[in-house]
Amino acid sequence: MSDILMNMKPFVNAAWEKAGFQQLTTVQASAIPAIVEGKDVIAESPTGTGKTLAYLLPVLNGIDPEKKSIQVVILASSQELVMQILQEVQTWSEGSGIRAASFIGGANVKRQLEKLKKNPHVILGTPGRTLELIKQKKIKMHEVKTIVLDEGDQLLTSEHLSTVDHIVKSSLADRQVVLFSATLPEHTEKLAKDLTRDAEIIRIKKDETIQSGNVDHIYFSAEPRDKIKLLEKIARLEDAKVLVFVRDIGNLTVISEKLTFKDIKTAILHSDLNKDKRKNALKDFRTGKTNMLLATDVAARGLDVKGITHVVHFDFPKDIEQYVHRSGRTGRFGAEGTVMAIVTEREERELKKFCKELNVEVEKKVFYKGQVADGVKAEK
Repeated sequence: MSDILMNMKPFVNAAWEKAGFQQLTTVQASAIPAIVEGKDVIAESPTGTGKTLAYLLPVLNGIDPEKKSIQVVILASSQELVMQILQEVQTWSEGSGIRAASFIGGANVKRQLEKLKKNPHVILGTPGRTLELIKQKKIKMHEVKTIVLDEGDQLLTSEHLSTVDHIVKSSLADRQVVLFSATLPEHTEKLAKDLTRDAEIIRIKKDETIQSGNVDHIYFSAEPRDKIKLLEKIARLEDAKVLVFVRDIGNLTVISEKLTFKDIKTAILHSDLNKDKRKNALKDFRTGKTNMLLATDVAARGLDVKGITHVVHFDFPKDIEQYVHRSGRTGRFGAEGTVMAIVTEREERELKKFCKELNVEVEKKVFYKGQVADGVKAEK
């Protein structure tokens, strides 16, 4: 076990042993000491490189479970991500006496207020609901030591920026702010610097500690109206667990209905669904009750579902960052995976440009007798 972990509290070491991890990833080895020292941190590291534990282990290690106050606030842009991080907090704080609670939009406010009566040490929330409870003086920020921005580039978009800014500034001046993201464009880094003090900037382009995932990038050509036919074939691939990205909610619902008509059961995930429907959709996909999840980018941001075999760009990503985030849902921690794009002629040129920039080979494929085949064969 690394010296970094040896110096942490026994519950952290016990959880590490239980997880069976061999070594810290690059982002963990870089970020943990800085966070333990109390520095502000702005970190960029690819998806699937262990960013959550890079901040969670030092943050949990620094909590005093004897106190009854909120000491850490973790913000994430989607309900799903908040619930996912909460699960990690519970796993990694086992036996420590640390209490955590989540606060998300769309959930029952009365029930959330009940959680606060149990004096949680860690608050996890979406920005809107968290600020609402701070303004109502239900969440008290005066003893918060650390604020974490997970998927920071999403939290610093125009939609969330002023809310996040309010939350950070509602805590005491000597707070610690740490931000993690898979992509950190220049403008996001500038905004992050405005929220932090002398932050240590960590940029990991490729993590050599993780056996590189064997991920294939392929694409199919189709006119917009024919994309659904390809999706149907992808859904019927043997042992496939497919995450499909669709740009808008209306189109997502139509696709789901068309696939249902073809006897293909899908789960759907988007921000207009209530909390329970979102939770059930993820549960059905995680447990294998359905092998295809149709999702918008906001809902699927940062999701970690084990065993996703295929990521499908049904609607073309708006930029290279979005391509990276979506594609990173498969091939995590050295697993195999396939990234598929269903593209029109114009999108094909854009895809090749992205892949060239990312130094990734992308191959054209077709379906032949229900299987993925090289582009030279034609579908019968």
